[in-house]
Amino acid sequence: MNRKTAVTLAAAFAAAVPLAMTLAPRAAFAQSDARYQPAGVLSLSAQASAEVPQDVVTITLFYEQEASDPSSLTATLNQRADSALQRAKGVAGVTARSGQFSIFPSTDRDGRISAWRGRTEVVLESHDFAAASKLAGDLASVMQVGNVQFSLSPEAQRAAEQKLSGQAIASFRDQALSATRAFGYSSYTIRDVNVGHSGVMPRPVMMMSARAASADAKMSAPVPLEGGTSTVTVNVSGSVQMK
Repeated sequence: MNRKTAVTLAAAFAAAVPLAMTLAPRAAFAQSDARYQPAGVLSLSAQASAEVPQDVVTITLFYEQEASDPSSLTATLNQRADSALQRAKGVAGVTARSGQFSIFPSTDRDGRISAWRGRTEVVLESHDFAAASKLAGDLASVMQVGNVQFSLSPEAQRAAEQKLSGQAIASFRDQALSATRAFGYSSYTIRDVNVGHSGVMPRPVMMMSARAASADAKMSAPVPLEGGTSTVTVNVSGSVQMK
């Protein structure tokens, strides 16, 4: 072995020693860390659901008209909506607000504007189904019923969630205790837990087209209303440490 070869080998050995010393503690730490991972950790989830009666009704009234110019059409639509809103103000337990308003042109075969069509809406909302139904019937000569939708009020949703939270948490604890004993442990402690809420969005229960509604516009009988239910669900998930 000549002098140049000996110097090269010595340099390579010197560089390898720190690297080996660096990797060894990391490997030992990884093995030690794996040995001290907590044992007996159990992940669980529980759920409680209920069908809650919908307690809010929303009725959309509309009026459609055609005119030769947009300004006169706008005035007519506003007059109808204002009349309905003024009459609704005197009804206790029912709130009324303006809905959508739109005006668009109608064209002939040559693409020229031949007329203008417009639509205005008034929205009624109430917890009192009977009062809202009667008002919608009374306004039939002014505006027609276009949509009836039932929903769950925030107050009813919170009340249902509070009740269901207790049930879901109790189910979570029962599962934890049962599983703990089944695995041969005697007790457990909660490591982490999450409580979530969800509800099903309400769907429209009645839709009426302008043509179908116009046949009933002369009637002032109450609109038949019957609400459904909304599904409220509470989810509890987390993990426990069995002991």
